Amino acid sequence: MKAQIIEKHGKKEFAVIPYKDFLRLQEEVEDYHDLRDLRRAKADPKNRQGRPLDLVAATLGLKKKP
Repeated sequence: MKAQIIEKHGKKEFAVIPYKDFLRLQEEVEDYHDLRDLRRAKADPKNRQGRPLDLVAATLGLKKKP
């Protein structure tokens, strides 16, 4: 990744990166947050026990196909 550094009063203030690199970094950050949330959910004791599909479907207001 090639960044252009912009200084203000002699101190590094901003880094400008190509848009393609920004999109890749943004996706990686989102993936990290998703993984962190998944790990938290798996570690929560209330999520240890499974739930029957019928119960989940009823909770979500879903109907079985005929």
